[in-house]
Amino acid sequence: MRTQYRLGIDAGGTFTDFVLADRVAGTVDIYKALSTPGDPTEAIKSGLQLIAEDLGVNERDVISQCDLCINGTTVGLNALIQHKGAKTGLICTAGHEDSIEIRLGHKEDGYRYDPEYPPAVMLVPRYLRCGVRERVISNGDVKVPMREEDVREACRLFLREGVEAVAISFIWSVLNPAHETRAAEIVHEMMPGVILTVGSELYPQVREYTRTSTAITNAYLAPILKSYVASIDDYFTMLGAVNPVRYFQSNGGLAIGQVMTDRSVYAINSGPASAPQAALTVCQPFGHKNVITVDMGGTSFDITLARDGNTNLNKNIDFLRYRIGVPMIQVETLGAGGGSIGWIDEMGLLQMGPQSAGSDPGPACYGRGGVEPTVSDANLVLGYLNPEGLVGGRVPLSYDKSYRAIEEKIARPLNISVEKAAHGMFTIVNNNMVNGIRRVSVERGYDPRDFVLVAAGGATGAHITALATEIGIDTIIASKLSSGLCAYGQIISDVKYNYMATIPVRLEGDDTYARVNALFKEIESKGVEHLRSDGFSDADIDIQRSMEMRYVGQIHECTVDIGTFEIDAQTIEQVKDAFHDRHEQLFTYAERHNPVELVNIESTLYDRVERPNPAELSGGARIEDALKGHRNLIFSDDGKVSNVPVYDGAKFGAGSRVSGPVVVEEETATLVVQPGWQIELHKSASYTLTRVR
Repeated sequence: MRTQYRLGIDAGGTFTDFVLADRVAGTVDIYKALSTPGDPTEAIKSGLQLIAEDLGVNERDVISQCDLCINGTTVGLNALIQHKGAKTGLICTAGHEDSIEIRLGHKEDGYRYDPEYPPAVMLVPRYLRCGVRERVISNGDVKVPMREEDVREACRLFLREGVEAVAISFIWSVLNPAHETRAAEIVHEMMPGVILTVGSELYPQVREYTRTSTAITNAYLAPILKSYVASIDDYFTMLGAVNPVRYFQSNGGLAIGQVMTDRSVYAINSGPASAPQAALTVCQPFGHKNVITVDMGGTSFDITLARDGNTNLNKNIDFLRYRIGVPMIQVETLGAGGGSIGWIDEMGLLQMGPQSAGSDPGPACYGRGGVEPTVSDANLVLGYLNPEGLVGGRVPLSYDKSYRAIEEKIARPLNISVEKAAHGMFTIVNNNMVNGIRRVSVERGYDPRDFVLVAAGGATGAHITALATEIGIDTIIASKLSSGLCAYGQIISDVKYNYMATIPVRLEGDDTYARVNALFKEIESKGVEHLRSDGFSDADIDIQRSMEMRYVGQIHECTVDIGTFEIDAQTIEQVKDAFHDRHEQLFTYAERHNPVELVNIESTLYDRVERPNPAELSGGARIEDALKGHRNLIFSDDGKVSNVPVYDGAKFGAGSRVSGPVVVEEETATLVVQPGWQIELHKSASYTLTRVR
C-alpha cells in the first residue's frame, strides 16, 4: 500500500517546524510548536497533535502513513556551542598529545594576529590526552610497534575519571590502520560501554591535526546524539512508523539514526544545511540559480549561498573554532534571531545579541517571564508583528510588555523615545545580518547584486526588504513555506553518504591508475552495501567522485569533481585539465607544465528520493477581499507613523500584486514590504518581491 504523507521536522532553538506533504491531496502544509530543549520529543508531540487536529485523525494515522519521517536537529550544534558534550578521552601517538592545542601553529582566520584573542576551549582536557608509543611512517610501514600497555593504562585512567567517549588517532593511520584497530579492540575489551571513534575510519584522509580534531569532535557529540536518536526513534516506533526515521546531515543528505550516532560530526549543521536545496527548489520556476538564503529564527540567523545551482560544500574548515574535516554545507551563523537581546555596552552603545531569550522564557512579548528586550519586542513596537499573536494567534503577544522592556533597558538609559530605541534595535540587528551576508558573498568574490535573496525562518519576513535594500539586491523570493523552509528542504533531499580514502601518488603510470580505480571501487562498495542494507536497490544509487590534487611540492590541494569513468592514460588528461582549470579559478594561475599528484579521493553515494509535487495555485482572487485592515508602522528613527494596509496572504490568488508599504500575513510568517517594493504571489505558492526603480 502506497503511503500518503512525508514529514519533515526541523528543531530550532525557539520553534520546532513541521512540514507535511500530502501525496493524495497534493498539498504541503507547515505547522509550528515551541521547542523544548530539555526533551525534544515534547515539541514533536505538540506538533503532531496540531497536525492530527488539522487533519481530523490521530498521530498514529499520520506517522504510520509516512514514507519518510525526517528530523533536522541543532542538538549537536548547541552542545558544541555551549560545551556541553560528553566527557571525552584521546588516545594518540606519543608526542602528539598537544596537536589539537598547537592548531598548526596559528589562530583562525580573522584573529591570526590578535594577541588578545583567547585560545579555544579544548574538548579533551590535557590530562585525558594519552600518548601511546607507536609509529607508522609515511609509506605505511611500522617503525615502532605499538605498546599495548600504554593503551591499557589510558583505559584505566578513563575508567577512573568517568570518561563517556574515546577518540583514537595515530600518525599515518590512514595508510596503515593496524595500530588503531588493535587499540580499539583493547578499548572495547576494557571499556565495553564507552562510545568509540576511530580516526582512520571516520576521516580516512591525510592531515593529522584535522583527523584528530574531527575524531575528538565526533566522540564529544556521540553520546548526546545517541541519546537524542534513541528517544526520537523510540517515539516514532511507538506511533507505528513503518520506516526508520531519517536524520538530516551537515553534508546536505539524509541518513538513518545509527549513522548519526556513529558519525555525529555530520549532525553539527543538521538544521540549516537543508536550506540551500529548498531555496533552489522554490527559485526553480523563476529560473534563478544564484541564490543567497537567509534564515532568521528565534535564536540564530543562518546564511547560505548557491551559485549556478550548486551549494557551497566545504571540507577541512574551522567551525566554532574546531577543525572539521568531513564535508559540510557552508553555513554562516550569527546570534541574530527574533529572540536576540538588546543591551547597552560599557561604552554606552546599543548592541544586539548574540545572547538570546530562546523559547523559555522567550522575548518579553511572549508573556512567559522574559524581561529582556529582544528583536521580536522591537518588531512588535514598530508595528511589524500582529499584536494578536504569532502562528495564527496560538502564541499571544503583549505589546505592553515589549514596550516596558525596551523603555526600561534601552530607551531610558539612552534618553531616547521607545520608538526610536525599537528602530535602533531593528537597524543594528539588520547591520549585523548584512555583514554576515557580505562574508558569504563579497569576501568570497561574489557580488550579492548578482543573486536573489530567499527568505527562510519565521522572523525573516519583517526584515527581508530592509536587508535587500541595504545589500543592493533587487529580487526576493519568499515561499508560503518560508517559515519552515529547512523542514521543507528535508523532505525533498536525497539519502547521501560520503566515503573517503588517502592515496598520495603522482598521477602517472598504469600501475597508479589501477590503484586509483581499485580504491574508488573499494570505498564505493562499502557505500553500496550500506545503501542496500538501508533498503535501496542498485538501480536507485547514484555515485559522484572527486579527487584532491596539487602540484608536486605544494602544501595545500584543491578538490576537483570528476566522472565515474575508469582512470587510464587518456582520461587522466581530462582529470589534469580539470585540476589546472580549478587551480586557475581559485588562485588566478595554473602550472600546466608541472607534474600533478593525488592526495585524497572521495565518493558521494546518493539514493534519489521522490519529491512531493504540490498543486499550483489558482488565480482570479480579488485583492480587495484579502485586505484585513490597517496598522500603524514605523519605518524611520524619527518615530513617524505610517498607516499601512494589512493583507491576509491566505486570500491571495496567483497573480495578486500590491505595492509597499504593506504587510502580508501568513499563518506562520509576516512579510513587511517597505516603501519602494512591490509583492506578487506566483502560482508556485511563492511571493516575488521586487524593488521599484
